[in-house]
Amino acid sequence: MVSNIPYFTALTTYFSCAMLFAFGKIRDTFTKFFCPSTNLRGYAPISEGHEDFIMRLYLRIEPKYHLLSICIFSASCNSVVRTKNVSRCLNLGSYNYLGFAATDEYCSTRAIECLKIFSASTCSTRVDGGTTTVHTELEEQVAKFVGKPAAIVFGMGYVTNSAVLPVLIGKGGLIISDSLNHGSIINGARGSGAFIRVFQHNTPSHLESVLRENIAEGQPRTHRRWTKIIVVVEGIYSMEGELCKLSEIVAICKKYKAYVYLDEAHSIGAVGKTGKGVCELLGVDTANVDVMMGTFTKSFGSCGGYIAGSKELIDYLKYTCPAHLYAISISPPAAQQIISAIKVLLGEDGSNRGAQKIARLRENSNFFRSELQKMGFDVLGDYDSPVMPIMIYNIAKLPAFSRECLEQNVAVVVVAFPATPLLLARARICISAAHSREDLIKALEVISRVGDLVGIKYLPAEPKKQQLLEENRAHLNCRIHFQ
Repeated sequence: MVSNIPYFTALTTYFSCAMLFAFGKIRDTFTKFFCPSTNLRGYAPISEGHEDFIMRLYLRIEPKYHLLSICIFSASCNSVVRTKNVSRCLNLGSYNYLGFAATDEYCSTRAIECLKIFSASTCSTRVDGGTTTVHTELEEQVAKFVGKPAAIVFGMGYVTNSAVLPVLIGKGGLIISDSLNHGSIINGARGSGAFIRVFQHNTPSHLESVLRENIAEGQPRTHRRWTKIIVVVEGIYSMEGELCKLSEIVAICKKYKAYVYLDEAHSIGAVGKTGKGVCELLGVDTANVDVMMGTFTKSFGSCGGYIAGSKELIDYLKYTCPAHLYAISISPPAAQQIISAIKVLLGEDGSNRGAQKIARLRENSNFFRSELQKMGFDVLGDYDSPVMPIMIYNIAKLPAFSRECLEQNVAVVVVAFPATPLLLARARICISAAHSREDLIKALEVISRVGDLVGIKYLPAEPKKQQLLEENRAHLNCRIHFQ
């Protein structure tokens, strides 16, 4: 991707970052001499050095808003203060892919009834008193939905990866991870004690060469055989919006007898004809994926995560995984929300709303992506993916883009170094089935104006882009008037 960056943009990005770091260091030097220390009783600072510098830098350049409600701003270099300025914004930053996070005619009433029966929390771990009939039903519904014999659920999505990987593999094992995998996967792999190798993002040919090389060489120093090899990939990469090349990866793993661990945090519920994820979308048999992981915080409008697999795998996790043994169980109303959302997607609520939501999400995503590209924005990712990174590149343009969009009541999320490489700063748009066509057209108009103002349209725009937007708006107005 770096090779596609315009040379002038790359040059100005490096220059602006150098100036930002230089003036920041100069300011820190003067602060030490003229500002009294806030250190209490000689305690060491919580963060210091490069980590502290980056944190304070982000307080100056990060988007200064709280989505959909309270505007906040940096009152000083070290604090962010809530203000009384309230604005209602079009949300293009959340993972509410199917709209279940809002009040739903089927899900909300059942979650409320569950709250009355089971209360807000079990206040216990799953192995003590934290397993209710709702938790048992949820695990059965998840296994049925993803097409696996059994499943186990956890109260937090991040913990699902970071706590399960160290249980599945340890010293003497090999984890081969995609270079752009999520931080929860990275932390879980590091905590496992296994040897970690990385393959180029979404490149099956490089994965095969890494597998072949490490199988031939064996463990470091001893050259013994690996006790186990796990290849970890994501269904949709959250910073790239790209679909995993799952068919090729599964074929390679079968060839070399490696296990496949698939993280479907952003793909489960969001892609596939019935929302069952990338396996359904790409035609991959779920029997060929050994460990299927996902979260409920996105498409299902709730919290927590799951692991689905063979009955032997799930039984093993129930006896050994610390997130199951020691962490509090998922809230019963949250579990009921997931169960209800799955039933809507499967049509078990007696309607076809689930199919309509999935179709609308796909239509919205593809429409928005194609229109952004017509305008001249450099947009990453694949069609059908609801995640759309708009490449901004220059870190100095991030706050300008975010704040100008906010001024026009459109809330977006921007991401920069160190979350991305230095040259690859971006705005990440997340589309929802709850967005109307009118919402999308409004957002496109705002993003187009701000893009012109900030100067981030790096590709040739189609000459009729504005005309197309006006035609869409006119058609929408006519349809609303007719109805």
